[in-house]
Amino acid sequence: MGRNTRKRRSPLATKVVAGAAALAVGGGGLVWANFYASAHESDSSHHRTRSAGAQVATIQCPDVGQKLRNVPRGARPGVDKELARLDEQITEAYARLASTRQAQSGDSAYVQNAILGPLKSKRTAALDRIGINIRRGGGDAPGGLDRFAECRGMGADQPGNGDGDGDNGNGNGGQDQDNGQGQDGGQDGGGQDDGQNQGDNGNGAAGPFADDFVDINDVQPNSRDLENGLAANGDGGSTGSFTAVCGVNENNLFNSDNLIVAPGVDNGAHHTHDYVGNQNNNAFSSDDDLAGADTSCQNQGDKSTYYWPVLRLQDGTQEFDANDLGGGAEGNVGKILKATEAEIKFVGNQQSDVVAMPKFLRIITGDAKAFTNGVANANSSFSCTGFEDRQVTDKYVLCPEGSQVVRTSNFQSCWDGQNIDSANHRDHVAFVQQDGSCANGFQAIPQLQVRLVYDVPAPTVENGQVQNPYAVDGFPEQLHKPITDHNDFINVMDENLMNEVVDCINGGEDCQ
Repeated sequence: MGRNTRKRRSPLATKVVAGAAALAVGGGGLVWANFYASAHESDSSHHRTRSAGAQVATIQCPDVGQKLRNVPRGARPGVDKELARLDEQITEAYARLASTRQAQSGDSAYVQNAILGPLKSKRTAALDRIGINIRRGGGDAPGGLDRFAECRGMGADQPGNGDGDGDNGNGNGGQDQDNGQGQDGGQDGGGQDDGQNQGDNGNGAAGPFADDFVDINDVQPNSRDLENGLAANGDGGSTGSFTAVCGVNENNLFNSDNLIVAPGVDNGAHHTHDYVGNQNNNAFSSDDDLAGADTSCQNQGDKSTYYWPVLRLQDGTQEFDANDLGGGAEGNVGKILKATEAEIKFVGNQQSDVVAMPKFLRIITGDAKAFTNGVANANSSFSCTGFEDRQVTDKYVLCPEGSQVVRTSNFQSCWDGQNIDSANHRDHVAFVQQDGSCANGFQAIPQLQVRLVYDVPAPTVENGQVQNPYAVDGFPEQLHKPITDHNDFINVMDENLMNEVVDCINGGEDCQ
């Protein structure tokens, strides 16, 4: 399917996940050994004893990018490249973790000595280079950066402890969430001890697991507070809307770059994105490139880029990226499912008029690393058509026959009035407060709401196992958890169109 728009492979990217690429087999998926096999077990009353090494399902590292608040603009390119290098180091270490299960089962210190220890050394060097870049740029590097070097092992059923992230007022905290794994269901986080590979799903993917799915009928209506910083449109402020009609990626524009988080770094996302709107979005695109690009939007004044991780059906299909980094070589396997509908809408604020977004404003909502970071910035949700009063952030949904899967992302709608981005890509924007207003002198801007609808064959969940599941693409160490869903936006509307958007919303009109 489609085409990968990656321009070239940078030297940094060619070296990353060599271990992951070496693990690619057949369709490009990673083969994960059963990491409970060969461990000493007892199975009375569902209590199991295993060696410490065998219990490590993935790797949790502090998310350094979320810790950096004051990075001089001139230092950001170098810092961004080092942050991308940290991601690559984790991916490489995870590939080694996944390929050495037999060694781990025989040596409880293996993970620490052979994987986490060397990873710490590499991270220490990268963190030192981050400090050097900041100082060369005229800034003051945070003291003690090396305290973020150490990583730890965690299980598939363990929540992230939040060490990798801060709330920053941008998350939708207060939700009743459990970090993407729900109850253990007596399966120890999805590990089946019946001789089948953990999370294999018949196609070499690490997750999702049976516990990552919920029947939509078992989700309580209105259990997620969609008025809390999410659906900010109300009766007392700016009540209009503007709908951007930009298609569903009919042009098959895919790549595994992330221009916001990792500019200039090939495969910076480590997973594949769908793109609508701007048709020249890759890691190497400048603002001028974006402004001069074609757009899939009906209104040609909207050259904004709207992008999100692809949804895949893990059915063994060999996609165009089956052997590529970002695709099968990093555990993102199966058939890419294109949305049947992509509703892109801008709405207003409960308390006030909205002001125009600045051109090239960048916003990320959700957190691609929420499984290991903790849920402070988790935001996207899943539902089913006909059941959209039931929204769940930490589960994939099982929809009844005739109902479609819905992914919803509602973006931050308060802006600091000055910056189009920030060092951690979050501080310049925020969600509204409980009463719908913006705090800290921030200004209300049009809130972007993205609703994606998919025809997804319902997975089969039986005896604690899931067959032919669907999942969002993600960093391999995130185990395809639904809590990691996210959405990205760069505003490239021309001035006249942005003014029209603002006028429609403030005037209480519904426009497109």
